[in-house]
Amino acid sequence: MAYWLYKSEPFKFSWDKLKSKGEAGEEWDGVRNYLARNNMRAMKIGDKGFFYHSNEGLEVVGITEVCALSHPDSTAGDDPRWDCVDIRAVCDMPKPVSLKDVKANPKLAKMALVTFMRLSVQPVTEEEWIEVCRMGGLDNPPR
Repeated sequence: MAYWLYKSEPFKFSWDKLKSKGEAGEEWDGVRNYLARNNMRAMKIGDKGFFYHSNEGLEVVGITEVCALSHPDSTAGDDPRWDCVDIRAVCDMPKPVSLKDVKANPKLAKMALVTFMRLSVQPVTEEEWIEVCRMGGLDNPPR
């Protein structure tokens, strides 16, 4: 099991929009960064992730799960370089975890959200996963 963080601007694709897709989930498309693409290529079915509202909100608002392995991104046209995974909503974060709170927590000082903020699909360590879930009120985080 691996853990991830997906960043999205709420006006483009929000947590509520992902929840509305149900069990089928949604393609995490439109990523045009090689490192983010490679992160998606490393994902396995069932991997969990944080859904993070960027620009507006700046907070972790939900928990996701990979429901389809890396495949060609439907928004890339004939360009074979770009892949994506499908993710679905698992649960709301009882208390959204703000970027400010993440940055203030010494246990999260090395988290990619703090050190490599612009990356849209980021790895999360198990320790970071547990700590952010704790901060968000999830005592028994989905694994």
